[in-house]
Amino acid sequence: MKTFRCTCGNTLYFENTMCMQCGRKLGFLPDELVLSAFEPDRKGRFVALASEARGHHYRKCRNYADQDACNWMVPEDDPNPYCIACRLNEVIPNLARPGNRERWLRVEKRKRRLIYDLRRHRLPLVGRDLEPRTGLAFAFLEDDPGDLEFRDHHEGTQIMTGHANGLITINIAEADDVERERMRVAMNEAQRTLLGHFRHESGHYYWDRLVRDGPLLGRVRELFGDEREDYAAALNRYYNEGAQPGWQNQFVSAYASSHPWEDWAECWAHLLQIVDTLETAAAIGMAPARAVSDDMDERIEHWVKLAVNINLLNRSLDQPDPYPFVLTPAIIDKLKLVNTVIESSGFSK
Repeated sequence: MKTFRCTCGNTLYFENTMCMQCGRKLGFLPDELVLSAFEPDRKGRFVALASEARGHHYRKCRNYADQDACNWMVPEDDPNPYCIACRLNEVIPNLARPGNRERWLRVEKRKRRLIYDLRRHRLPLVGRDLEPRTGLAFAFLEDDPGDLEFRDHHEGTQIMTGHANGLITINIAEADDVERERMRVAMNEAQRTLLGHFRHESGHYYWDRLVRDGPLLGRVRELFGDEREDYAAALNRYYNEGAQPGWQNQFVSAYASSHPWEDWAECWAHLLQIVDTLETAAAIGMAPARAVSDDMDERIEHWVKLAVNINLLNRSLDQPDPYPFVLTPAIIDKLKLVNTVIESSGFSK
């Protein structure tokens, strides 16, 4: 992600709502991909001070104004009370339950970073207001342990993070660091992050939109395998028998080896992570500006160097490697094809 500055020159974080130096209100403008300072006018509207906004007027997203759960803005002439990220929410957790508001806020922060990723790549972002059956939507749900009084007779419902027909479901337990680490260990995963879930599930969504009926389906099948393989049977085999021997040579993660759809989604998530982190590194001087060029060979070269460096920094801090993965030639070819699909979508230019 690129860095942001207030009108006063102060460095800002993506999630900031107020500049701590000049006191101005802040809001993110998704059409411009910029965090802007605002000043109210005499009519109570907000005037964006960032040059990219060209003096246009905005209002706060309803989740910003009413819940302090967002910092995105809505153009004055847009009739929708929610920003383009919050309007994708189909279900949010019951905020009256203890701990749910905090979990929801963490989930929303990662969702907005995903939407930034998608906007940065100029990917199609169509909600269910325009495509009711297949448009992108989010459901943030919690496990139902059942009626505590009758638990012996009612086992409750466990929410599975996943994607189906445009709806991305996230179990808000993933926003709990302790629970997420417990699951990471139980699933024998090298890495498990909340943002990683969003990126992975978005890969399933864009497979449906860009690959399934697209001109590159044949090439995707050549590299990732035939997705018509029985999905349920493949997952059962993976969970019962584990990853196939030598999976590290062909797959970016063990889970990627379970089925071609999961291989695609894992590579999609890694590409988003790589591009986003390279953009941040270039913005703060840890990588050259050309690291975020459209040349995938150059991107990968700079990413490998950066990943080694940030892993070394974390080891000095006695922290886990932020990028505990190895990019083999086969995996790099898959990342390049994911990038080609994005560039060929007609939206990335």
